[in-house]
Amino acid sequence: MSRSIKTHVDQHNIDLIPVDPSRPLIEQGPLDCFIHKLYGPDWISQLLHFSSLNPDAPIIDPLDSIQRLHDRISMLQVVSILTVSERNQVLDVPRQHFFSDSETMMKNSDDLIKKLGFPLIAKPLMADGSETSHKMYLVFDKEGLDKLESRMIIMQEFVNHGGVLFKVYVVGDFVKCVKRKSLRDIKEDKLVTMKGLLPFSQMSNLEEKTDCGGGGEFDRVEMPPVDFVEEVAKAMKEETGISLLNFDLIRDARDAKRYLIIDINYFPGYEKIPNYESVLTDFLFNSMEKNKSGDVSMVREHDDD
Repeated sequence: MSRSIKTHVDQHNIDLIPVDPSRPLIEQGPLDCFIHKLYGPDWISQLLHFSSLNPDAPIIDPLDSIQRLHDRISMLQVVSILTVSERNQVLDVPRQHFFSDSETMMKNSDDLIKKLGFPLIAKPLMADGSETSHKMYLVFDKEGLDKLESRMIIMQEFVNHGGVLFKVYVVGDFVKCVKRKSLRDIKEDKLVTMKGLLPFSQMSNLEEKTDCGGGGEFDRVEMPPVDFVEEVAKAMKEETGISLLNFDLIRDARDAKRYLIIDINYFPGYEKIPNYESVLTDFLFNSMEKNKSGDVSMVREHDDD
């Protein structure tokens, strides 16, 4: 635990107690609130057992809601059912197709290419934080598709977005949008010179070898409207039942009013948010206060689990 976090929680008389995952959870405590980011059948079983014996200790966040974000299909389906008011901005997601294995994908490659074109982004179906879930590729042609050796794979269209990614962090009612450098635009005349596929871990090589735009204009890139971002964040929190998340937003280079959510993550690293210690401390304090008042809907596991 960092000293800065400890200072903030001490001011609210909150004790942060690290949990030992190698020991039975029920033997650790008592706890007024439980916050976690571990997965797996055994851990889920432990959490459900703990909750059944400690109904007054809210679990942040609900297990079934977290599982929804671990699947890259159900993850983006969340976006399609968000309730956002009529406005100038359009909220969307990239087109994508799921294949159970690379062999099936190659059998349907002509239809895939016709519908989504190149380049394509290849992602594992599961987004559970494991090493495998981070193995993603940018695919430039059919030869690149043939080189993919994977099961449970998502093929997603690549949308030029000016080389800028907007990361939106949500901590309860707190919302913060920051911009980050992203993969630069890939123009059609450059695409014809690119062959095969490239792991995301080597994207810097792509930027060095191509002139895809962006670069020095990063600081001048306009942020999305604050009210739009906050409305989307509120709708996503209500739809998912999750209080700790972030989503990655891009702006279509062809249509400045069209924004696409390309990823949603549970309990991200908040260290880059200014004054994050105070934000997290206030959230924990408010969560426990809501629990005392009987309002635990945002942190309680569903009764039917």
